[in-house]
Amino acid sequence: MIYSSLLFIYGFLPVSMLIYHLSPKKSQPAVMLGLSAAFSAMIGLRYLAFVSIYVLINYASTRLIGHYRSKKEISLPVFSFAVFCDLISLFVFRTDLFSEVRLSLGFPETFFPIGISFLALSAIGMLVDVYSGKIEAERNIILFSLYMIFFPRLIMGPILRYNSFRKAMEGRKTDLSEIGVGLTIFVKGLAKKIIAADTLYQLYTAAHSTSLKEMSSLTAWLGMIAYVMCLYFTLSGFADMGTGVSYCFGIKMPQSFNYPLFSTKIRYFAARWHIQLIQWMRRYVTKPLFSRFSNNVLRRLIYIGVWGLFGFWYTFSANGLIWGLLLGAGITLENKLSSAKLLNVTGIIYTFFAVMICFVFFSGESLSYSLRYIGVMAGGGANFADTFSLYLLKSYIVVLLIGMYASTDLFKNMMMRSGKNKVRTAVSVISPVMVLSLLIVCTALISYSGSSEMILVRL
Repeated sequence: MIYSSLLFIYGFLPVSMLIYHLSPKKSQPAVMLGLSAAFSAMIGLRYLAFVSIYVLINYASTRLIGHYRSKKEISLPVFSFAVFCDLISLFVFRTDLFSEVRLSLGFPETFFPIGISFLALSAIGMLVDVYSGKIEAERNIILFSLYMIFFPRLIMGPILRYNSFRKAMEGRKTDLSEIGVGLTIFVKGLAKKIIAADTLYQLYTAAHSTSLKEMSSLTAWLGMIAYVMCLYFTLSGFADMGTGVSYCFGIKMPQSFNYPLFSTKIRYFAARWHIQLIQWMRRYVTKPLFSRFSNNVLRRLIYIGVWGLFGFWYTFSANGLIWGLLLGAGITLENKLSSAKLLNVTGIIYTFFAVMICFVFFSGESLSYSLRYIGVMAGGGANFADTFSLYLLKSYIVVLLIGMYASTDLFKNMMMRSGKNKVRTAVSVISPVMVLSLLIVCTALISYSGSSEMILVRL
């Protein structure tokens, strides 16, 4: 079960909200943990068993680390063992190299724990903070478990520090206005996934149905633009759905994406793409390494390497690593050339092309395939355009234009700059109707297709 399924929208979500809001406030964390366990069980009983063991191992580890710190004893062995377990779980359950290990542990060969990457990074971040003395080890196992498997952030994050999550829990509000905001955000995310991402995915698969030898340059560009926008709407859509559900339970979560596409600089794109994940990498990897080295050249190499790690985390493949390294190198080069006025004039253009080229490696089956695909995009294909590419352009041009507009903050900025109360009043009146209409359309599309579980990257 995922957020974009009819079972979740019309079954699990309303029932869980009813149970939660009818519960006394003191018992709401325990109720929320029970609902999160039920959500995990509906994904699969093996998944519930996996996350339960995962939570218990990390809870025991943080308690032991905290105990040793209070006694001023060495806690490095426990810390190292716990971090090793979290890291090895990523490799065992996210790659095909350890299929036999999964089988030996009693899991199917194809078992993939949803949100394992976010689960691991949340656990590692908490272990580091407890080990370094920045926070105390959480004694309340209900709050600890809820931090790990709170179902609105289980699929797509965000990755929060434990103190931030604890403050959000303590400051939760459960009034109707928050529920209204949450449902609006949820439907917005649902529309991103069902209407935008799933439609763009059809363009992506149609473009890639042609072999590279027969593919035209226009088809290659249409396929890559569709892939990048589909990936963005998929990831940000699930993130918005999770954030919206959190609001329905009175818990405010930060946004994960801040309109990264069509940024004016590569570094702006990078800063707005999966914001909490970027902050996690900066806090727990980049800054500690920078503190050990003062050489600027070495720091730049470290920065590029961390971006490579970021890309590898996404795909657990060489292509993801190259995607991250290229982004890191692009940001470094851009910073070196920041004084050039030409960059300011051509910002959106060069950033768009740079991002597209980087994502060719992200989406490619192999390095050689990605290089050949770039060759086709550069004009090395059968021809620049053919009847098939023109057919795709004619069929999806409206979807692409609407998607491009929706992936920018133009409407948001227009509303913020509008000083007319009449405009804002009209929008506030129309919004509920629009939200309801989007929900009806999404429901019809899900019912027609039977499901909407297409995800371009497993996290």
